Amino acid sequence: MHSTVIVYNALSLAFVVGALILLWQLKSRLTFYSAVTLGLVLVVFTIVAAFFSTIDAFGKSQLLCWALFVHYPGFLVGVAVVSLRRNRKSLAVLSTVLTIGIVLIGFYAFLVEPHWLEITRVTIQSGKLREAVRVAVIADVQTDRPGEYEQHVFELVAAEHPDLILFAGDYLHISNEGDYRVAKEELNTILLHAGLDAPLGMYAVRGNVDRGDWAEIFAGIPVVPFEVTSSRDLGSIVLTGLSLQDSGDPNLSVTGQDKYHIVLGHKPDYSLGNAAADLLLAGHTHGGQVRLPFLGPIFTVSRVPRAWGAGITHFAPGQDLIVSRGIGMERGNAPRLRFLCRPELLIIDLVPLE
Repeated sequence: MHSTVIVYNALSLAFVVGALILLWQLKSRLTFYSAVTLGLVLVVFTIVAAFFSTIDAFGKSQLLCWALFVHYPGFLVGVAVVSLRRNRKSLAVLSTVLTIGIVLIGFYAFLVEPHWLEITRVTIQSGKLREAVRVAVIADVQTDRPGEYEQHVFELVAAEHPDLILFAGDYLHISNEGDYRVAKEELNTILLHAGLDAPLGMYAVRGNVDRGDWAEIFAGIPVVPFEVTSSRDLGSIVLTGLSLQDSGDPNLSVTGQDKYHIVLGHKPDYSLGNAAADLLLAGHTHGGQVRLPFLGPIFTVSRVPRAWGAGITHFAPGQDLIVSRGIGMERGNAPRLRFLCRPELLIIDLVPLE
């Protein structure tokens, strides 16, 4: 991956320099159209080069971020300088404005939104409930360096005084063995000091980036891990926790219950099957992590419709799917950003019908 990034950036930089030299040589023939044409060629070149690279989809996204937030602004700055030298002030102003816009978007997406946590509150009424139950859903902590942000999240959870705390998988995303062991201890320490407690218990399922020893993250904490799919009667409700494999099964069948029934899975794909429950919960999608105005998420890495990739979806009266945008971000080869898709702590208040 590292060598691919170097080659991609070297080729993109060479293209930018060559394009600016060509613009400089145009002299009096420098026009808005010539600059736009070279800019479009640069865009096509960087997209095609990223698409045909041999790395995974997240790696391709990283290459495109290098293009969008480094090479495009570099080209635009060059166009502004050449335009001023050629007395094309309107083109210089346009290039400068575009550069500032891209830089501000990059600043927001990489440095602001990833830690701008939103507490989403949902209230659901049901005739099956005899008492109110507050549920906190913590999805996709997915960090490679646990620290103050994660500590703040867990403190907020404790401050909500939930009756039930559910962890929806993906806790650490680290490939290096040594770094993983250190981060596992750090995350465990943060959880121990957060003072999490819930009268109906705390439960966790495995995510797709979690290792086989994932449950050790909760060592010394009364969190019950669902290693295999099973159900637990919690008194006022029944909770079914899904294995990772079952959560990704679009043909999964889950038996209904007389009590209010919650199903917790990491992936939302199981909601395409016959999960006879009142409330289906999942994470995994990060809400798309990058959402575009009017278009929504670019992709959700899930089989469910994109409209189901975040928030609440009403299937039928008394049956809902809620997919959390998650706490953290994709790691590994992926760019560390969020855009129009803030991290989310989900608080669900289940209340009896009045």
